[in-house]
Amino acid sequence: MINIARHLPLQAAARPDQAAVIAGAQRISFRELDQRSDRYAHALQAAGIQRGERTLLMVKAGVDLIAVTYAMMKAGIVPVLIDPGMGVKPFLKCVKDMAPTAMVGIPLAHALRTFFPGSFTSVKTAVTVGTRWFWGGHSLAKIATDTSPFAIAETADGDEAAVLFTSGSTGPAKGVIYTHGMFEAQVVALLDTYGFRPGEIDCAAFPLFSLFDGALGMTSVIPDVNPSRPGTCDPAKVVAALRDNHCTTAFGSPAIWRRVAPWCIANGVKLPELQRVLIAGAPVPPLLVQQLHQVIGGDVETPYGATESLPVANMKGKEIVGDTAKATLEGAGTCVGRPAAHIEIRIVRISDDPITRWSDALVVPDGEVGEICVKGPVVTRTYANRPEATAGAKIPDGDSVWHRIGDLGYRDALGRIWFCGRKGERVRTPTGDLYTDRIEGICNGDRRTALVGVGAPGRQRPVLVVEGTPDDALAARLKAKVPLLEAVLFYPAFPVDVRHNAKIHRYTLALWAEPRVSTALTGARV
Repeated sequence: MINIARHLPLQAAARPDQAAVIAGAQRISFRELDQRSDRYAHALQAAGIQRGERTLLMVKAGVDLIAVTYAMMKAGIVPVLIDPGMGVKPFLKCVKDMAPTAMVGIPLAHALRTFFPGSFTSVKTAVTVGTRWFWGGHSLAKIATDTSPFAIAETADGDEAAVLFTSGSTGPAKGVIYTHGMFEAQVVALLDTYGFRPGEIDCAAFPLFSLFDGALGMTSVIPDVNPSRPGTCDPAKVVAALRDNHCTTAFGSPAIWRRVAPWCIANGVKLPELQRVLIAGAPVPPLLVQQLHQVIGGDVETPYGATESLPVANMKGKEIVGDTAKATLEGAGTCVGRPAAHIEIRIVRISDDPITRWSDALVVPDGEVGEICVKGPVVTRTYANRPEATAGAKIPDGDSVWHRIGDLGYRDALGRIWFCGRKGERVRTPTGDLYTDRIEGICNGDRRTALVGVGAPGRQRPVLVVEGTPDDALAARLKAKVPLLEAVLFYPAFPVDVRHNAKIHRYTLALWAEPRVSTALTGARV
């Protein structure tokens, strides 16, 4: 049987009393989580939700999110996960385009459904996790009465398991279809790449990673972090979760660790039990790796991938600090490491058009920048209800498919992949393309920077935007470092993605910069 939920009863039998999920005052053992998810699976079936039915899931990070997700997997129901932090309007558009026929959510989610009925017309079955008010439907607590073991659905490798939406940080959010085989392949890849062991304790600042923790026999600690605003976290609370629960591993956005690492250094805090910190969601600055090395007992890991394919590659912090950091600071880009187990990576020539068939003739030589493409068992094949997006991001190759990540990069002589920036964010000047991560690697220091292009593609003028208050001396130093810059502007706080708070919205900055560039070029202060 290929169903990630099958791992939960196995772990419950092997370590029944070990904590499976800890979220503040909430604590549940593997035996209790398995039993609760059985009750919920029976309840969802009793409510009339069928196997294979796409079901919008809106439950806050915590024990019930994990229990309901496992219940859906056990029943073969397909959870649809859309990040509400993207804003009400884009969220409602995603719901309407997705057209789920059932919904499981907290009271606030059902209130949203009531106030904006036009986006939820497809929903025929509603289940409330918590107090059900005036909107009708079922209360999960009232119908979760069957305590018998649930017979896990006999799903196959290609059966749809979940629809996970991209963050929409560089374009419209899209629903990525995961199959049960892909989830199973991710469990294997995580074990092969990071050597997780049953009994470890993980601080999962990205809540859905808890699903993998349960399958791996690891305790999942969910810290007090707003999943839609991780960059606003209180570092003291994150550190408390790490220390109080004796976490051995942690997973989170660079935005979290940019707050936690300096706080630890300033307060003389060490985390010797923390043997592994995984940082994903955006390029990881070498300075952040160095700071974490002063605090933790082990090493930093920087998984590379996307919602459509994870993990793709990995780079260890010690190799970053000892080898590639200097090149990053000199404009080489960010090294994201070597391919993960069972993953093929090819760099193909840059094109903004769909590619209808794979050919080795697409591949560029080592050292040349192109688009990063990946193939393997964790690579998704299609987007939900978005054939045009599927055509633009997937390259058929016989019975398999290559995913165009949309990132630009190159392969070095050692077989490592270097990230240079997003394809859609490259600055297309009359003399050639400039890549964001390469220029920003030279310019980043105490402040973040963002390279943007002003004007029409092919005639764009490169402008550097610096986060924070204006500083004429800093602007002069940056212009001296990168003479091709036409202007250096200052923006108070960068707009970033809602999921990781780490991907900079360069499109927004480019629109903001355009009317200001001519002023900057005349010497006026901006």
